[in-house]
Amino acid sequence: MDTPADADPAADGAPAVVETHSALIILYGDEAHKVRKRIDLGFLDNTTVGARAEQSRREVELNSRLAPDVYGGVLEVRGPDGDVIDHVVRMRRLPSRRSLEALVRSRAAGTSRADDPDLVAGVQEVGRQLDHLHAASPRSEEVAAMGAPDAVAGLWRESIGLLRRLSVGEDAPEIVDDVEWLAGEYLRGRERLLRARVGAGRVVDGHGDLLAADIYLEDDGPRVIDCLEFDDRLRFGDAVLDAGFLAMDLDRLGARDLAEAFLEAYRDFSGDDAPSSLVHHYIGYRALVRSKVTAIRADQSGSAGAQARDALKLADRAVDALLRARVRLVLVGGVSGSGKSTLAAPLAVALKAELLRSDDLRSDVPADQGGGRYSEEAIAAVYTRMLDVAGDMLAMGRSVVLDATWLDPRRRAEAETVAADAHAELVEVACTAPRGELVRRIEQRRRAGSDPSEATVAVLGRQLAGLAPWPEAIEVGTTELDIRSADAVREWAERNLGPLPWA
Repeated sequence: MDTPADADPAADGAPAVVETHSALIILYGDEAHKVRKRIDLGFLDNTTVGARAEQSRREVELNSRLAPDVYGGVLEVRGPDGDVIDHVVRMRRLPSRRSLEALVRSRAAGTSRADDPDLVAGVQEVGRQLDHLHAASPRSEEVAAMGAPDAVAGLWRESIGLLRRLSVGEDAPEIVDDVEWLAGEYLRGRERLLRARVGAGRVVDGHGDLLAADIYLEDDGPRVIDCLEFDDRLRFGDAVLDAGFLAMDLDRLGARDLAEAFLEAYRDFSGDDAPSSLVHHYIGYRALVRSKVTAIRADQSGSAGAQARDALKLADRAVDALLRARVRLVLVGGVSGSGKSTLAAPLAVALKAELLRSDDLRSDVPADQGGGRYSEEAIAAVYTRMLDVAGDMLAMGRSVVLDATWLDPRRRAEAETVAADAHAELVEVACTAPRGELVRRIEQRRRAGSDPSEATVAVLGRQLAGLAPWPEAIEVGTTELDIRSADAVREWAERNLGPLPWA
């Protein structure tokens, strides 16, 4: 949380003092010295010499994992009588113009290339280094406990509770309410996912405070500094919680492309296929933490100026991330030939969701059942199987798009129960087209023989004759929306479903 960067990025080497919410960093020549404030913030108590000594020692020890050539040790400060009265962390001063934040801001200002390959390579290397840190992390019951459902919920409660007592909570309590509800709803349905993450060894002793301002892209590779040292339990957590901090910060700086490159590199190096919903959930938590820290700084200064506004923006960013983290069960239905399968595929991509098609599952149903694969018994078996699989995926944090007719209100009611049990958002989409177009599509695909659907024009006739109202559905005219265009479908989804996942 304490960033030893120049006040003026252009003035590397010039004397400067940088103040954070918990420390002062004195910059002079090629050295930096960090002095902790004598304060008690509740979650951080630096009021005693012993506490400041221990935190200084831990800072050097822990940051040597990623930047061993930056930290030079802890210096003692003695009073006139020779007693130790304070401790100072001695560091090598890093070139502020090479901090990742400075480089991103330079790119945004147009003073460097927007597609700078060195910048992309730099964040990819940070992803590799973070994976190495996580891989080397000692596994223990103490570490693993911080990834358990109760512990994750506790982190949210602590930060939300503190934020309510700060300026953000006083000025915009409705935003904090939104954060609390969205985070809680996600966690209520994701106990299986979090326990599986613990079981897979994905809870680590990480960095804990991975910000772009604390990453320096030097010629011989990145230096990642200033990890969270004052409370081990806040540094322990899911590996995605750690990576999500930098993804959040890069996105905040307007560099979502770099955030995506960083996350992709981390996934590739670590092999961690965490669901997009979990990544966004933790991005939201990290935005909330930054809002809290920024609000503390604003309250310390007694100013309702830029820092207070930034704290509010970060709280808004937490809400945005949590909206993108929503786990959805999406029913894409309509009569045969309505274009539901054509729409469902790009919609699943836009939502980073799993796609299940009733036509694929139907092939597992014996054709010699009474009435064939479209008998009432066969249809019930397909929907039961589809909803069982979907329920398992939802519990593991994966949104699901279900491609079927969904003409029977009873089946839709069953899907509603599955979504409610998983604390997932139910989205219902009804595809429509003129009858002549429906017939044309069915005949065309039967001639082509390339579609798993066995529906005929006769089946279509029975469907239309018994068509029940579907008032809960968003209706999509598939002759009007270009459902074969991924971009068009994504734009439609953003308009109708709200913020979509990007991580």
